[in-house]
Amino acid sequence: MILEPVKEITLHIKDSKFGFFMELIKSLDFVKVDEKDLGDSRESVLQNLKNGLDEVKQFNKGTLKTTPAKAFLDEL
Repeated sequence: MILEPVKEITLHIKDSKFGFFMELIKSLDFVKVDEKDLGDSRESVLQNLKNGLDEVKQFNKGTLKTTPAKAFLDEL
């Protein structure tokens, strides 16, 4: 099996067009996308923020147990 040379490129794409671009580029069988290099998607960031706010609400209600900051730092 002979391996062909590979080229890499860096693209800067507006957030509003990113989803469309990713669907398009993934449909090309000759392109490999390294998902780890993409960072968090907007949806992922928003979901993480929502989860964090839900945890704060649970803590304020007393339904979520947390670790004191000093204990957390002592473990490091």
